[in-house]
Amino acid sequence: MNAALLEAVKSLPLPERLELVNELWETIAAEGYEPPLSESQSAGLQRRLEEHRQNPTSGIPWETIRAELHEKYGKRE
Repeated sequence: MNAALLEAVKSLPLPERLELVNELWETIAAEGYEPPLSESQSAGLQRRLEEHRQNPTSGIPWETIRAELHEKYGKRE
C-alpha cells in the first residue's frame, strides 16, 4: 500500500474516511467480491432460512424495513 496515500486518508475527518470506506467497498462489491462467512454467520443464516421456510409469512418486507431505517437514520442521498 502507498504509505503517503494512507497518511493522507488518515488525516481526513472521520465522516470523510467513512464515506471513502463505503465508496471503496462499493467498487469491490461491483467486481463481484463476496467476503467469506464465518461458521457462526453461516449457521445463523441457515437457521433464519429454516425459520422462514417453516413460517414464510413471518418476514418483514424490504420496503417496510427501508422506511423504518430512513425514519430512524435519515435518507441517504
